[in-house]
Amino acid sequence: MSTETKILAVVGSPRIGGNTDVLVDEVLAGAEEKGAVTEKIYLGRSTIGPCHACDACEGTGVCFQRDDMDHILQRMEDSDIWVLGTPVYWWGATAQFKLFLDRWYGPWHDNEPKKAFQNKKIALVITMGDTDASTADPTLNMFVRSFDYIGLELAATLLAPGVYGFGDAEASNEIMRNARDAGQLLACS
Repeated sequence: MSTETKILAVVGSPRIGGNTDVLVDEVLAGAEEKGAVTEKIYLGRSTIGPCHACDACEGTGVCFQRDDMDHILQRMEDSDIWVLGTPVYWWGATAQFKLFLDRWYGPWHDNEPKKAFQNKKIALVITMGDTDASTADPTLNMFVRSFDYIGLELAATLLAPGVYGFGDAEASNEIMRNARDAGQLLACS
C-alpha cells in the first residue's frame, strides 16, 4: 500500500464524540496503521444549504450556493477513499447527511467527467440504537442505490446496532475491532 492513499471521513452525526464519530475514528486508526493519510469533516460543523432543484448546476457542476460544500467537494476529489458515517434517524440518514448527499447532484450533473466521483471506494459506518440491524436497511438501501447509480464502489459496510448512549460503541470490543479491521482492509485495497 502506498502512503499516498488518502482517506476522507465525513461524519453526519450531530453528536461529536458519539458512537458514529468514535467508530469512524477507529476505521481511520486502522487505515493509518497501514500508512493511509486521513482527514475528517463534521457535517454538523459545516454550513450546507439544501438543494433548490433549480438546475443552475446543470452542465457546469457548480451550485449557485457558496457554502462549505465547495470545500468538502474539493476534499472528496482529493481523496481515494471515503468513510461516510451516520446514525439511523427514523430509518434514514441524519438531516445533516441528507443535505450533504443531495448536494452531490451538482457535481454529478457536470458536462465534464465527475472527478470528485471517479474511482472512489466507500466505507459506510451506520450506527443505531435499535438492536435489530435490519433497522438500517432503508438507510443502507439509499446508499447502495445511490452509489450504484453514480458508479461508486462500496468497499466496506460497518453496521453497529444497539449503540445509543455515549460510550456504547467503545464498550463493544467486537464493534471496535470490526471498525479497525475495516480501516486496515480499506487502506490495503
